[in-house]
Amino acid sequence: MILKKSTYWIVLLLISSFISVGYYNQLSTSDVTAALKIFNIEFSKKNTKTLLPYIKRNQKGYANMRTFVLNKNTQPAFSFNVPTKHTQYINLQFEEDSSSIIKDEKEIAFLPISKLAYLIKNKLISSEELTKIYLNRIKQYNKDLNVIVTLTEKLAIKQAKKADLELNKGLYRGLLHGIPYGIKDLASFPGYPTTWGAEPYKNQLINEKAEVIRILEENGAVMLGKLSSGALARGDVWFGGKTKNPWDLNQGSSGSSAGSASATAAGLVGFSIGTETLGSIISPSTRCGVSGLRPTYGSVNTNGFMTLSWSMDKIGPIARTAKGCAIVFNEIQKKEGLNKINKPFNKNVKNLKIAFLEDLFLNDTSRYAKNNTKTLAFIQKKIPTLHPISLPKNFPFDVFDIILRAEAGAFFDEFLLTKKDKTMVEQGEKSRANSLRQSRLIPAVEYIQANRFRTKLIEETNKIFNNYDIIISPSFGKNQLLITNLTGHPAISIPNGLDENNRPTSITFIANYYQEDVLLSFVDLIQKETNHHLNKPPLFY
Repeated sequence: MILKKSTYWIVLLLISSFISVGYYNQLSTSDVTAALKIFNIEFSKKNTKTLLPYIKRNQKGYANMRTFVLNKNTQPAFSFNVPTKHTQYINLQFEEDSSSIIKDEKEIAFLPISKLAYLIKNKLISSEELTKIYLNRIKQYNKDLNVIVTLTEKLAIKQAKKADLELNKGLYRGLLHGIPYGIKDLASFPGYPTTWGAEPYKNQLINEKAEVIRILEENGAVMLGKLSSGALARGDVWFGGKTKNPWDLNQGSSGSSAGSASATAAGLVGFSIGTETLGSIISPSTRCGVSGLRPTYGSVNTNGFMTLSWSMDKIGPIARTAKGCAIVFNEIQKKEGLNKINKPFNKNVKNLKIAFLEDLFLNDTSRYAKNNTKTLAFIQKKIPTLHPISLPKNFPFDVFDIILRAEAGAFFDEFLLTKKDKTMVEQGEKSRANSLRQSRLIPAVEYIQANRFRTKLIEETNKIFNNYDIIISPSFGKNQLLITNLTGHPAISIPNGLDENNRPTSITFIANYYQEDVLLSFVDLIQKETNHHLNKPPLFY
């Protein structure tokens, strides 16, 4: 039966409760239009129609969630803090990474941070010279890759000259001194647009310096520019077009840290900064064949960055090596109010207890499977005892994405109410604009219930992970990315070979909260004995 539009409260009740599992098959655009009037919101008929698949999927998720049982004392995790007492941070001590004298600018552009740092510290190359190498490569290759939203050339030259002057005066700020980098254009910097990759914000100026940028400046790093993000942190399409994979220009670089991964892989920056809510560092790092670290939730300050989900957003480095990620994370991690513990990098990691997600490897039929099997076998030669484990399974996984989408809807409330969604480049069913529209019809009760199940998921995942130092997983193993983003565990994706089409594959390593030092040291040891991270996209090398 089709309800009359005037019966708004009945429509709302049905959309909010979904008592009948079969009702979602009957849902019509008139039902959605009527429900939206409750909130004094109206979308075009075309846009309302594109909401139906989202809403039907949500309904199935709600119905499934109601088949699971919660303890009445389980509280929601929307004020999410990782469940561990965090009173200290690990300050890693790095051994100097010597580098032979290299004059070929192409070779220099692909050096890891540690070797670039050696060249600068020992005045074998100046920061200004290195900065100009990257600026020239950006100007040469950006037309192919579409990674640059805003080139900050004048700022970069100014910062590079300052780094050189300080070094000549005997002031060396550390391994990031004079190293050029790019940052995902979700981060604000006074005087430059912060576009969030979206047409409605392409001229947006925010008079705030993102905390991560401030920290990198203090460490002498040089900002080359703002790198592309899929519109409002979704995918690899922004208002300037699609960002490309340097290994295959017929393919996007994946998202939403699209420009960060692509620019790093193509040797246009020394390193980059990306963000992840549900795969936005791991996915493009995999696609582009670079090392991408998603740190523990809350370990890097998000001030000055666009919010997608307050309880899931994370900021992390993308570099050529795990050691490069460690060097950057060592500086951008939160330190204020915490006790410092100095610890050598790459030491005391021989007796680690390592596990692997057995069922995900056994059931892996993706293009990554062959290389993942090889990587696992390689590790097993080094560490004979790899413990087979599984992730929690008995959860309503198909409802958890409403957490991200409801929080995004709240952050972008004004965006919808002022109809800025109409000016987005992508308007289809899976677009960010459409995702934000449907967020208005996610009931508060279902959002809270999903967060209560999230609390339970965190507890059960910790019971498993707390028994091990490192967990190995296919990068896109079933529910792994979803679970570990919901729980806030740190992870790094590293390249582990090329597929039959000469495109990168990757494998992921996960650790316990605030154990980035262990995670990165272990992965660095693997990269010291393999050469997959040395692969370079032929079109840009």
